[in-house]
Amino acid sequence: MNAAANDPITMNHPKDLTKNAPISPRIRSGGYVTLARLADKARAEIAGTNGDYNFDCPLDKHLFEFKSVTAAEVRKQLENGLSTEELAEWLDAHGIPRTEAEKAEWCHESEAASPFHDPEKKEWFTGACQSLGLDPTRATLFDLLEADDEASFA
Repeated sequence: MNAAANDPITMNHPKDLTKNAPISPRIRSGGYVTLARLADKARAEIAGTNGDYNFDCPLDKHLFEFKSVTAAEVRKQLENGLSTEELAEWLDAHGIPRTEAEKAEWCHESEAASPFHDPEKKEWFTGACQSLGLDPTRATLFDLLEADDEASFA
């Protein structure tokens, strides 16, 4: 039996992102930050319940680029019913091979990333942080996403 059948959030039961936020980008699945979140968004998009959340956004692309896989490849795996953990195993076996140390470094850098330091994104990030009561000089993108999720479903 496919392990996805035992996964509480499979294609048979995708999250309704019009009622609940996707999982935090910090939650690691198979050693990857953002993977569980992008899986939530992809499943919801496939089911038509993604609301304002988009699969294949810049954050998702960051993981796709790290592994050198495409959104279409990942989406196909989720359409085939893979659980998030099975998707992590699929990622490990496809694209650019990465060591656990490389994954850990990528995750650390991803968690620490702040658009405040990007001249093209600083103004947007500053405004978004301030609207949520965050200090843009100290906040990370993950901080912003979590605060936005919380505010959207408060």
